[in-house]
Amino acid sequence: MAAKRLTAEERRRLFARAGHRCEYCLTPGTFSRDPLSVEHIVLRSGGGSATGSNLAIARQGCNNHKYTKVEAEDPATGLAVPLFHPRNQRWEDHFSWSEDYISIIGLTPVGRATVAAMRLNRPGLVSLRRVLFLAGEHPPDMRSGRG
Repeated sequence: MAAKRLTAEERRRLFARAGHRCEYCLTPGTFSRDPLSVEHIVLRSGGGSATGSNLAIARQGCNNHKYTKVEAEDPATGLAVPLFHPRNQRWEDHFSWSEDYISIIGLTPVGRATVAAMRLNRPGLVSLRRVLFLAGEHPPDMRSGRG
């Protein structure tokens, strides 16, 4: 069965819900070298739906590292844990920023596994955050939702 294509309005709502940021690394699409795209949190082949509750906005680089993963190893314990699920979990419950706001720190097994598996501190992302911080565009204001 062919996948249903999202309408322009559905895409607009998804991007607005995400604050036009990657829902994993929180990079704003405006400054991202990688395009933002709609991704299935759980692939349809793995039982995920094509509805808003299973769709997230992700930088292409983050999505490429996530690929088909729904779980990964927590580097601190070595145990397999679920990856961060932007629809069911709050970013700030699982992640924080380093003291200089340049790196994402996993606070929980889910956070640590997601940072490692999706390489949320890739050199290009760290460099971009550094520049955005100096320009006053980073970190996002989490009190307003997604920045």
